[in-house]
Amino acid sequence: MTDMAGYVAKHFRWRVEDGIAVVTLDRPERKNPLTFDSYAELRDVFRALVYADDIKAVVFGSNGGNFCSGGDVHDIIGPLLDLDMKGLLRFTRMTGDLVKAMINCGKPVIAAVDGVCVGAGAIVAMASDIRIATPEAKTAFLFTRVGLAGCDMGACAILPRIIGQGRASELLYTGRTMSADEGERWGFYNRLVDAASLDAEAIALARRLADGPNFGHMMTKTMLNQEWSMSIDQAIEAEAQAQAICMQTQDFKRAYDAFVAREKPAFKGD
Repeated sequence: MTDMAGYVAKHFRWRVEDGIAVVTLDRPERKNPLTFDSYAELRDVFRALVYADDIKAVVFGSNGGNFCSGGDVHDIIGPLLDLDMKGLLRFTRMTGDLVKAMINCGKPVIAAVDGVCVGAGAIVAMASDIRIATPEAKTAFLFTRVGLAGCDMGACAILPRIIGQGRASELLYTGRTMSADEGERWGFYNRLVDAASLDAEAIALARRLADGPNFGHMMTKTMLNQEWSMSIDQAIEAEAQAQAICMQTQDFKRAYDAFVAREKPAFKGD
């Protein structure tokens, strides 16, 4: 399996703390925009995480008081004006591939959002499994404000599932900013914490997940994302199969043995 703990990122910050990968964009002077290179490298890293047994959970964090300002105006939006349709489709498919890679990476992903979280940055937060934010978080899906459609990188499919069709429609049509309070009230953010506590809260949650049954978490993430396109009967059958598979793991036996011994189980992910 791939050893991701030793990975050296070129276009963003990457560190691993005892099985928890922490990713942050590293252009704080520009509020951390994405570039062609960081898009592609993030896509490749999340794809590789499928095979990385040494990574148990991922935190996508903020840097310098901001999460991400979306695609860089000069490095991305400007050059897009010179591309033909084939080149444009290559780019839009690449950005969508990042979301697909995050969804299919097999690891719980926690977004820790402070300050600006807009455009593709809002999509990265949306594609995460759990989102924690500060009261200063400002989230906007800005695509219509630059003359595009709101349907970018899966937004029209995923955002309504998180906050509801009507609320998602308003945000995607208008491109307006969703305040942190709205985000928490609508269910986009799981909770709000002070900026000084954001990193620690996200790492603590990631630690709790990393210490759990990692194979079971992978199955949970898989089912959460696959069952939207299933009927209820199909979903119940898929979960029966998933749970039967998990019952063959050593973690299931460890949990039983620990219960009998009145101890806390020490899961190992196998």
